Amino acid sequence: MPLPLISAQDAAWYTGRPVGTIWRWASEGRITSHNGRYDVRELPGKTVDEFGDTHLGDPPPLPQQAVKAA
Repeated sequence: MPLPLISAQDAAWYTGRPVGTIWRWASEGRITSHNGRYDVRELPGKTVDEFGDTHLGDPPPLPQQAVKAA
């Protein structure tokens, strides 16, 4: 089954954040870039409540980094 990949612009709309945030998340390793497209399953979707207010999901976590020996 193919991955549900979307563009950075679509990812920005889906999350309610700027495109630059999507690019930053990818550069930080929070989400995976597949040749400039992003797996929608890795993205926190925004929600809209019954009053029309938009609520943003938590950002994806930073990847665990190895602890460097002293």
